[in-house]
Amino acid sequence: MQTTATIPTQLIDQFGRRVDYIRLSITDRCDFRCQYCMAEDMTFLPRDAVLSLEECARLVKLFVRMGVRKVRITGGEPLVRKNAMWLFEEIGHLPGLDECVLTTNGSQLDKYATALKTAGVKRINISIDSLQADRFKTITRVGELSKVLTGLDAARSAGFDNIKINTVLMRGINDDEAEALVNFAIEKQVDISFIEEMPLGAVEHDREQSCVSNTETLALLKSKFSLTPSTHRTGGPARYWQVNGQPTRIGFISPHSHNFCESCNRVRITCQGELFLCLGQDHQVNLLPLLRAHPDDDQPLVDAILHGMRIKPQGHDFDLRRAAPAVVRFMSHTGG
Repeated sequence: MQTTATIPTQLIDQFGRRVDYIRLSITDRCDFRCQYCMAEDMTFLPRDAVLSLEECARLVKLFVRMGVRKVRITGGEPLVRKNAMWLFEEIGHLPGLDECVLTTNGSQLDKYATALKTAGVKRINISIDSLQADRFKTITRVGELSKVLTGLDAARSAGFDNIKINTVLMRGINDDEAEALVNFAIEKQVDISFIEEMPLGAVEHDREQSCVSNTETLALLKSKFSLTPSTHRTGGPARYWQVNGQPTRIGFISPHSHNFCESCNRVRITCQGELFLCLGQDHQVNLLPLLRAHPDDDQPLVDAILHGMRIKPQGHDFDLRRAAPAVVRFMSHTGG
């Protein structure tokens, strides 16, 4: 690859925010069909419409040269991508990259946890929305809770000591499990984050009715646990509380009840190579045609990314009172 491109050492958007975190989806496919993420009957992309793993690695390496310090690999479910481990091995120890992290549903971790640790993955987030097997299967439509819990234990055994559970509470579905999920996190000595449901894609339930505010969840948990505000940050939007006397922290990602856009430091790349500048807006730059038209020249990619910084919006526009979703694309399209 040619090295004649003029590459800036940091990315600054039009509002002066430094972008040093990318979330890269490597597949739109998943072995679950979570209700808030995708439709039950999904049509997935053909192979040639998706970034190759080599193209994924090229983008990560370029963004790191441009000052990105954290890369999160997402999907769909990234570990169902054939040969996904090659990508982790290729980028996990990149000079200048502080953290290569993974968001997963946990279904494949029993097979890959040790290899991920060796490849250089620093942290793992596992989505668990219920500790009741039947309810878990209802939420995920097909998922087996026992397999996910086995994967979590495999990650702990592999030496990951900074695992986090991600939970989306939905009223009338699993909102009665907040306390149980925190107790589970304490038992496993992992962190947990509660994420307000994102209004992305048309789903089968009424989000205005189902969304549980993190203000409400925090008030409940304060009545059950001794909590202290924490200054801990992971580079994302979560705000944390420490469970006193325990290593577990409780995070809250609150796009509705607490807009976190003023400090946004991240962009997302879909498995189709679309650089989305905001989860809740449609501003994007398509990188895939440039990757394929210029395999030996990074300058067009650099120019496109810098253009993206100039159009990155100030914030999202989530409003659950809308009749239609804020953004038509599913969460699985943009990347978890």
